[in-house]
Amino acid sequence: MFNEVDWNAVWQATGETIYMVGISTFFTALFGIPLGILLVVTDRGQIWENTWLQKVAAVIVNFFRAVPFIVLVLFLFPVAEFLVGTSLGPTAATIPLIAGAAPFYARIVETALREVDKGVVEAALAMGTTRFRVVTKVLLPEATPALVSGLTVTCVTLISFSAMAGVVGGGGLGDAAYRFGFQSFNDGMLYVCGLLLVVMVQLIQWIGDTLSRRLDKR
Repeated sequence: MFNEVDWNAVWQATGETIYMVGISTFFTALFGIPLGILLVVTDRGQIWENTWLQKVAAVIVNFFRAVPFIVLVLFLFPVAEFLVGTSLGPTAATIPLIAGAAPFYARIVETALREVDKGVVEAALAMGTTRFRVVTKVLLPEATPALVSGLTVTCVTLISFSAMAGVVGGGGLGDAAYRFGFQSFNDGMLYVCGLLLVVMVQLIQWIGDTLSRRLDKR
């Protein structure tokens, strides 16, 4: 069975998946953390209370979370083509990946920040700490283990998303499994690509869990 595997195609697809997931995870954190902070600090009774802005942000987050990822990929084809010049390939696939994962991670960030002891925040404000420093020096450091754990879950979700994006021309292991495996009736390619996706998930989960535990002990 494994004699039928095109290893050059497998390694190329693996590299494309790592590229897609890496870029998407970076920008998911870049957009998701500020959005999660916004959902918390603008809520009623919080340090930058602005319920109108909080509701708008919540609607945007809920909208992107509600749309099935495969529909989001098709919906964002024109956006990807406008931004990167094509709607196909790993680079184009990062656009819907980020759009699907950033709101998901924003809710995780929101939950992590809401679990920070309010007494710590109130004490910092009573000492004259600015609201910006409360966010950067109190909320984020206190929530760091949960943020890392949440980003790990998000990264694992992105691996799954990248496989689905591959089926519609995004490249990566999902594309290789579909074109060279399923459509070509090549079970070897199908199994190898699936196994590599499982290995990637296990490795990322282990790294994320280890890092989160170490940060929690500090």
